[in-house]
Amino acid sequence: MSGEAVPHQVKPIAEKIGFIGGGNMAKAICEGIVNKGLVKYSQINVSGPNMENLVTWKEKGAHVSIENGVTVEHSDVIFLSMKPHILPCAIANMYDTLKSPSPKPKLFVSVLAGVTMEQLENVLCQLEPRIIRVMPNTPMMVGEGCTVFSPGPKATEHDIQIVKSILSVSGVCKQVPESLINAVGALSGSGPAFVYLMIEALADGGVKMGIPRAMALEFASQTVLGAAKMVKDTGRHPAVLRDEVCSPGGTTIAGIHAMEKGGVRAALMDAIEAATKRSEELGAKKHG
Repeated sequence: MSGEAVPHQVKPIAEKIGFIGGGNMAKAICEGIVNKGLVKYSQINVSGPNMENLVTWKEKGAHVSIENGVTVEHSDVIFLSMKPHILPCAIANMYDTLKSPSPKPKLFVSVLAGVTMEQLENVLCQLEPRIIRVMPNTPMMVGEGCTVFSPGPKATEHDIQIVKSILSVSGVCKQVPESLINAVGALSGSGPAFVYLMIEALADGGVKMGIPRAMALEFASQTVLGAAKMVKDTGRHPAVLRDEVCSPGGTTIAGIHAMEKGGVRAALMDAIEAATKRSEELGAKKHG
């Protein structure tokens, strides 16, 4: 018998999924659940202000519209996936284009950084919404996402299970108090961008030392992937794994010294703090 692991079987869901806002995050979530077989594109409804930006969705088989009300009416679960500052305009469009003035209560899933449950309940109050806040990240697209969610007081156990099904097929998914959403968003939501910068810098260092660009980028990305898998799979502290690579008087400790002198550790900590504070600033603004 082969020693390979048996792939986890995903049970498809019947619910129709809507996205108000068809940008990168919506695409990451959707591609993750479609690629895993949870839904088909025929179950997807997407709306946005510009039909040109929805062409790729339509080509894949999703139903598209410039009327947010249409997405709400034809979906069981609606992701609010626009930029936070667009929320008031998006909600106004939704109310203006609802064919039924009082559709049955829906489940709204917000990926909006900084926008609180209370703010969401206020702008959606006419629909008696059930709300769950989530903070996903774009690696969901390749099945390696890291997502947290926080259910609102009206969310049912079924709502929670549906959202967990959608988010967990594409990586790690954990429930957290709403008070942690902003910080986790900074770590896992913004974090990939910080890692991409590190990969680019590692590759640039290789190029500086004479490695061809394509090879340097391949090796840098694989090195980061391998290091992350070592931490995740072994459960050992990163400092312990680092020390195992640092031979006395060797090359690695010389490189670690250079990184410490350059303030890499502090810069990454500052990046998480800055992203968290920015999320809080976005939430402090009025959203209708």
